[in-house]
Amino acid sequence: MAAATTSSSLLGSSRTGSRLNISGLHSDSLNPTSISFSSNLSALSLKSSGSKGQLYSRGKGSVVITQSMDRVEVDISLSPRVNSVKPSKTVAITDQATALVQAGVPVIRLAAGEPDFDTPAPIAEAGKNAIREGHTRYTPNAGTMELRSAICRKLKEENGLLYTPDQIVVSNGAKQSIVQAVLAVCSPGDEVLIPAPYWVSYPEMARMADATPVILPTSISEDFLLDPKLLESKLSEKSRLLILCSPSNPTGSVYPRKLLEEIAEIVARHPRLLVISDEIYEHIIYAPATHTSFASLPGMWDRTLTVNGFSKAFAMTGWRLGYIAGPKHFVSACNKLQSQFTSGASSISQKAAVAALGLGYAGGEAVAKMVKAFRERRDFLVRSFGEIDGVKISEPRGAFYLFIDLSSYYGVVVDGFGTISNSESLCRYLLDRAQVALVPGDAFGDDTCIRISYAASLSTLQAAVERIKKALVSLRPPVSV
Repeated sequence: MAAATTSSSLLGSSRTGSRLNISGLHSDSLNPTSISFSSNLSALSLKSSGSKGQLYSRGKGSVVITQSMDRVEVDISLSPRVNSVKPSKTVAITDQATALVQAGVPVIRLAAGEPDFDTPAPIAEAGKNAIREGHTRYTPNAGTMELRSAICRKLKEENGLLYTPDQIVVSNGAKQSIVQAVLAVCSPGDEVLIPAPYWVSYPEMARMADATPVILPTSISEDFLLDPKLLESKLSEKSRLLILCSPSNPTGSVYPRKLLEEIAEIVARHPRLLVISDEIYEHIIYAPATHTSFASLPGMWDRTLTVNGFSKAFAMTGWRLGYIAGPKHFVSACNKLQSQFTSGASSISQKAAVAALGLGYAGGEAVAKMVKAFRERRDFLVRSFGEIDGVKISEPRGAFYLFIDLSSYYGVVVDGFGTISNSESLCRYLLDRAQVALVPGDAFGDDTCIRISYAASLSTLQAAVERIKKALVSLRPPVSV
């Protein structure tokens, strides 16, 4: 398109309050004026209600916009559903830290929940072979029969769960599996019970389904595990879903079988209540802790939608692949939603996932090596932060997060920064003064804590701890708690 011309000489100018933008052209809510630019349009006209002017073209030479018409305001309102949903703080902080690094700031990024390992070679090779062999077309919406059959074998051998391929839906990540399940079973006004601290997306998924999140607080002194009595006290005729995550993001807590059995007994007494069991971190677990699938408990198979995936244990975050397993009635509903949202997951990723499940029990040696490294990092962080006054720690038994209580530093006034009043301001302080990116606990429903991801090398964690210690020491001594 050739350069535009304007009778009021606004072309190329920049003015505050610009509202009209045509091919890079900006002006205020113009006084009557004309703008022309080359075009092949032969007959175009537009009138607004009550307008005195027209938008038109002559011949094949130029289009003339006559700005004598009344101003037409565009309705930029969004749906109440969008307005009810909060953006993900983990994504926002990760993006901010990445931008700082790209600008040359030496930020240590410990915000993202992403393994720092490469995808194991046999899995990556399977993906390459899928491309070479032409497995690049659409797959069945629920996933290939090959992968769903492999998932069924895995669930039987590792989790003691019996499913058939038509009770499995493969999605573009466990997040999609969870939100489809919430949308499939919740009606407006239903309640979704969520123990806190929780993964940031759970409450927002409930809101997207026009359901109400009911938060069930836990405490660091109890290793962030749900009290069954609290659960029972919060149940009502509106209760539709309980979401459990074990091992937990953000706390690393692992629910022991006995506690899960107590929860199952309560669930069994409430016919409407279903359970989403988020087991994405099941293989990242530190002995003597063990993983129990909620659906394996007496009477819970019919009540439970089990969600898992390949991102965390197999270092496949970018492959975007997860799955849900459950009673056919519910899983078919998830499949229906997926058919309208995204259709099937990547054919290449599904071939790679089959290879991942073929590495051996619990991912074999490839996963065991990663878990060993995670454990060494966890031990280092627990030991290091345990040496700092005013810090409370619950030792993680799974996943790769440390959720530590630094609330004893709240209330400190820092010259040139301001008051550290909550987890968000503390994380801003640590990013500003220590150049370490962490996630505030309020994103997870517990403002006393911050989350540290130890999905980073030990040397990186050592450097981060030194920076954080120095930044905390520079504060006035914390009040004993």
